[in-house]
Amino acid sequence: MTEIKETSTNFANKQALADECPEAYASNIIGGQWTLVICSWLLEGKLRFSELKKNLPNITERMLTLQLRKLEENRIISRTVYAEVPPRVEYELTAIGYELKPIIKALENWGEKHKALIEEA
Repeated sequence: MTEIKETSTNFANKQALADECPEAYASNIIGGQWTLVICSWLLEGKLRFSELKKNLPNITERMLTLQLRKLEENRIISRTVYAEVPPRVEYELTAIGYELKPIIKALENWGEKHKALIEEA
């Protein structure tokens, strides 16, 4: 996952659009390739890293770690570390994260309809 250079025109354009348009701001937060999929799995409840990895077999451990950090930084998920041996870490959606549920379900429904439409053609 590459970061956009803060000095680039692309970064400035994205920032200006996000400042003016709440839809663009939201898209920047949840628009990553894996973000909605991770949140979708966490709608079911708390999951450990290994459980998420098992549910997302095509994601690398590095990418999963980066995505989880980004989601935590944006307060979409919370990370709880239990002082056990071996250490146990669980991820869960925050209150604002759970507010994504109707959005995720609507996108899921739209995706199924669009996929069927494209397959018909």
